[in-house]
Amino acid sequence: MMAARLESTLMNRLPPVRGRLTPNAPLAGFSWFRTGGPAEVLFEPVDVEDLAQFRTGCPADVPVTVIGVASNLLIRDGGVPGVVVRLGKSFSDIAVVGEKVTCGAGAMDVTVARAARDAGLAGLEFLIGIPGTIGGALRMNAGAYGAEIKDVFAAARAVTGRGEIAVLSPAEMALSYRHCGQPEDVIFVEAVLRGRPDDKGAIEARMKEIQQARGESQPVKSRTGGSTFANPLTGAAGGRKAWELIDKAGCRGLTRGGAQVSPQHTNFLINTGNATAADLEGLGEEVRRRVQEQTGILLEWEIRRIGEPLEPLFTQVTS
Repeated sequence: MMAARLESTLMNRLPPVRGRLTPNAPLAGFSWFRTGGPAEVLFEPVDVEDLAQFRTGCPADVPVTVIGVASNLLIRDGGVPGVVVRLGKSFSDIAVVGEKVTCGAGAMDVTVARAARDAGLAGLEFLIGIPGTIGGALRMNAGAYGAEIKDVFAAARAVTGRGEIAVLSPAEMALSYRHCGQPEDVIFVEAVLRGRPDDKGAIEARMKEIQQARGESQPVKSRTGGSTFANPLTGAAGGRKAWELIDKAGCRGLTRGGAQVSPQHTNFLINTGNATAADLEGLGEEVRRRVQEQTGILLEWEIRRIGEPLEPLFTQVTS
């Protein structure tokens, strides 16, 4: 395995930390798909300073990958080379002052939505429908039910690839549909989101509507990774929904190994019990191929895919 091959050499090259460094660390248990290989080394920093010092001392040729709760992430079966950083409980604090909610990158989106509700702040209700962390929401400008992070973003704190701690403005973040303008080596550690005063009961009612709509339309009780493909924004496909294109291409219920296109919502892939990451990614690529063949539109992955595969993506798929 990749990690077994290199772990001793890599561990000897990493700087001392106050947090935990674990070689050949299993990652499948973190993933909502419950698939994937190990991290060559998993780093769990104790605080922002620990993370910054690690980035300062980490050799430039060592890949560094950040994960949260892996709700919109596919970890390939061969594992992830280099260091995987996971921000734990010390990065999940939430504080509300006035109309601003300051939250750690490890805080769950749903927890932030509830904290804003409890403080009588509206505008963050959409986070109740996004199963992830604030760090991931910043990286992909997460959105749902008519709102996105860009709409409520005030500032972020991050650790750069050189180990510097930076405060980022909305202009510097350059948020757009499922996109953040900051380099991939920037690790977000905190966000400041802005709400607006409203009645707590009204906020709670809107959150319940979102939860009900999500439960009725999405396979929330399945092993899934959230929305698989981004909705096309430009050209002839602009404004069309990915699930509609997938359905039109006849992919509803399509399977590959233990992976399936959800019969409930076609923009969700499901691990039906024994899927590998290769099953899931290969099925996704087959969906892209069929949609392009049927409609001329090439869907873009919204699920983030990391690590190395163990096998080719394409084998037999069945409808």
